[in-house]
Amino acid sequence: MPVSVLELFKIGIGPSSSHTVGPMVAARRFALELKKRGILTRVKRIQIDLLGSLGATGRGHCTDSAVQLGLRGDQPDQIDPDKISNILNVIKTESQIDLLSEHQISFTPAKDICFIADEIHPFHPNAMRFWAKNKVGEDLLCETFFSIGGSFVIKEDEQNPSAQKTKTESALPYCYSNAKQLLELCKKHKFSISDLMLANEVARGISEDQLREKLLLIWDTMQSCVARGLETEGLLPGCLKLRRRAPSLHRLLQENPTLTQHDPLAGMDWINLYAIAVGEENAAGGRIVTAPTNGAAGIIPSVLHYCFHILQDTNDDRIIRFLLTAAAIGSLYKENASISGADVGCQGEIGVACSMAAAALAEYRGGTPVQVANAAEIGMEHHLGLTCDPIAGLVQIPCIERNAMGGVQAINAARMALRREHQQFVSLDAVIETMRSTGSDMHAKYKETATGGLAVNVTEC
Repeated sequence: MPVSVLELFKIGIGPSSSHTVGPMVAARRFALELKKRGILTRVKRIQIDLLGSLGATGRGHCTDSAVQLGLRGDQPDQIDPDKISNILNVIKTESQIDLLSEHQISFTPAKDICFIADEIHPFHPNAMRFWAKNKVGEDLLCETFFSIGGSFVIKEDEQNPSAQKTKTESALPYCYSNAKQLLELCKKHKFSISDLMLANEVARGISEDQLREKLLLIWDTMQSCVARGLETEGLLPGCLKLRRRAPSLHRLLQENPTLTQHDPLAGMDWINLYAIAVGEENAAGGRIVTAPTNGAAGIIPSVLHYCFHILQDTNDDRIIRFLLTAAAIGSLYKENASISGADVGCQGEIGVACSMAAAALAEYRGGTPVQVANAAEIGMEHHLGLTCDPIAGLVQIPCIERNAMGGVQAINAARMALRREHQQFVSLDAVIETMRSTGSDMHAKYKETATGGLAVNVTEC
């Protein structure tokens, strides 16, 4: 598969991988293309059209902020979230922006960024057009980008990257395009899924030591995100004025141990806590790991924290194996369906993250590749049809609690798979195809447009 573990797990900022991180990446690519063509200094005006889902919920997802940062040359994994507000205030106040911090032009966000919700690009609902114009208003360059979920971005002329796929896959020792092939390879070579994923990663040109370092940085970032979520009080940004819950829940669990002493399901409170902490950090625009998206970024960290703090039988090697297994499953969804809420609804975000976490936990607890695939199937099967209907276009309600529910369901899915005595009836490939077709049939109002579901049946402010 062409998708690497380091592509599925990327360090960025909240609140959305497709609506914030992706547009930032796209804007920077556009600015770099202007420089590459030698026309950057001729630019006098930049216009950005945010189409479809980006136009519908882009304000709540900070898409307008993201494209401004990207034009400046900022990168999601490097920018300091605490400095973003000041940067944007300067652009707004001075009505100027420095393209790649090299060439200053006039720029008024309210005029130069257009939200066009009713223009849906046939390729993907998360489309954005960038226009660069000279001093007399002539077009110097116009490019269209698509933010296809999980911070993955492609340009309009990259819609059919089959040649690149072939080149990438030819370099991998264990190529697979579906779960059936993945399991056959594991059986033939007596591999765990993480074994196979590791071999393919090394074949990409990264050493095991380098991969280990990068994945442990991912884990460290997840832990730091949870820690910030547990400590940070106050209201989340946006018109809902939603108060952060993680700090008070954390105090409750710490200060009242008798609440959980005789409760066999007490661990669920902690899983909920870890997921909520990440969800609130994401909603506040904090440092996040896409897993595989920002909207579902709390599920895998919550299950890893369950392993670390509740099972208490983890180490660095097992964390790395967990992430490798999760990525192997995530790549199947990325290539054969979608991980974009704007494309297939929240089943493509919460459902996929739950499936990935369930699979990884099943291998972590000693499951065979078949049991791992079964855990992944269970994790998705019971999220089929899940809508993406954020109230006010904010990644808050129902998104934060959905992460908590997804974490608990992932653990249950792994437990069910590990205790199954007979072969499962529904294959992982079948459930992935069902998710894809369900998303295709789903009405657009349930796919991150804030025009259906809870988004219209609950008063925003």
